[in-house]
Amino acid sequence: NRKVDFDSEEIEENLPPENQYLEALFSNKGRGGKTVTVITGFVGSEVALKTLGKLLKKKCGVGGSVKNNEIIIQGNYRDKIMAILKTKGFNVKRVGG
Repeated sequence: NRKVDFDSEEIEENLPPENQYLEALFSNKGRGGKTVTVITGFVGSEVALKTLGKLLKKKCGVGGSVKNNEIIIQGNYRDKIMAILKTKGFNVKRVGG
């Protein structure tokens, strides 16, 4: 168990996965034409977000990053990522084409 520092500005609770509504979308804007899969809508701590990002990158066998409360996975892995998130109990919605 982690102790929570209530003086810090980052008092966020991790919502259980079944209460999370994530969106999976493709994007290639500003990336030199390279396609990425972006997961948005996560509510929780930075640590939990990074852990989820790490899991998705490992399962897809590709690189990616976590920033601006989004998980960015290199390549077109939307269907695979949606399946992984659903097995973890998240509600995932496909956005865009």
